[in-house]
Amino acid sequence: MSRERMLAAVDATADELISISRDIHARPELAFEEHYASERLTGAMVDHGMNVTRGAYGLETAFEAEFGSGDGPCVALLAEYDALPGIGHACGHNLIAAAALGAAFALQALGGDLPGRVRLLGTPAEERGGGKELMARAGAFDGVDAALMIHPSGINLVTMPCLCYADVRVVYHGRSAHASAMPHKGINALDGLLLAYQAISNLRQHIRGTERIHGIVTDGGQAPNIVPDRSEGEFYVRAATAAQLEALKPRVQACFEAGAKGAGCELELFWGDVDYLDLNTNWPLAQRFQQHAEGLGREFYPIEKLGVGGAGSTDMGNVSQRVPSIHPMLAAAPRNVVIHHPDFARYAGSELGNAAALDGARSLALTAFDFLADANLRTATVKAFRVAKGLA
Repeated sequence: MSRERMLAAVDATADELISISRDIHARPELAFEEHYASERLTGAMVDHGMNVTRGAYGLETAFEAEFGSGDGPCVALLAEYDALPGIGHACGHNLIAAAALGAAFALQALGGDLPGRVRLLGTPAEERGGGKELMARAGAFDGVDAALMIHPSGINLVTMPCLCYADVRVVYHGRSAHASAMPHKGINALDGLLLAYQAISNLRQHIRGTERIHGIVTDGGQAPNIVPDRSEGEFYVRAATAAQLEALKPRVQACFEAGAKGAGCELELFWGDVDYLDLNTNWPLAQRFQQHAEGLGREFYPIEKLGVGGAGSTDMGNVSQRVPSIHPMLAAAPRNVVIHHPDFARYAGSELGNAAALDGARSLALTAFDFLADANLRTATVKAFRVAKGLA
């Protein structure tokens, strides 16, 4: 009976959820700037009788709502809604937000029959900035027994292939001069950055197949006939585990330092405040989610056939190191369309995208209910988490 009530609730709110998703999709906002999306989502939550905290956990565009029995287990549903520079919702975060909101509506529809608590969290700045980690430090996951979210993709996957990630910004300072008349008077800051870029390209030959280093020049000077006195770049460093990331970072930093020394520049180097951690998938929960999604007609691609490549990064990894978590992928586009591509942004506003959001809402709600109602599933979830963390 509870299953039917939850599915009926998603059906009843489907038009509203799709409207919210499309509105967010039409107004892409970057990390920490998701004011419209946050207001659109929290407004709908208030309309559905939820007690909402805006600006939750110290982040202006974060939010929280909690409902259910105060003495039962607590499951968190996570919404993302930031976009990418230039290509909008090419990661489909509008669909993540709609799925989390729809799951919350479905569980709320159970009223007094909900066997625990649900915490709906709006988590800004997944694309950069690590909003979930910042919220976790402020206590967002205190008292949470499991955390659930979905992510759109080109295929259905029980989890997301994931790498740890760190970002670093570098600024080189040189001395300006006329590049033709007095080049000997100048110290070329761009040379420092390009020497470092080449050193990193060489380093790539001697790192693991699961490690990545990539970056861009964000400031290369002002004019060809002026020796650049300043250059700036931004780089991402990725590895399979936190330990491997920590070992790789100083090797990358040495490349930047070598560039400065070779060009005679001064270097400022700023590692980001948040490293994204690897995703500790909770398999009992993930398999239960897969069963529910398959019951809706979705077919999952075997995760073991993906191989080494094709991994991204997410701050959901940081959550998963704290509490049992899942981050399954639902097809919102054809298989040949990859995330972070303009084509995927178009599909995130399409009928395929809508279907992924609604199926995500249904599967999240059913999985969350199972976790709250089934003591055996909770026991298996905790055991798997402890084993993965080396605690049992």
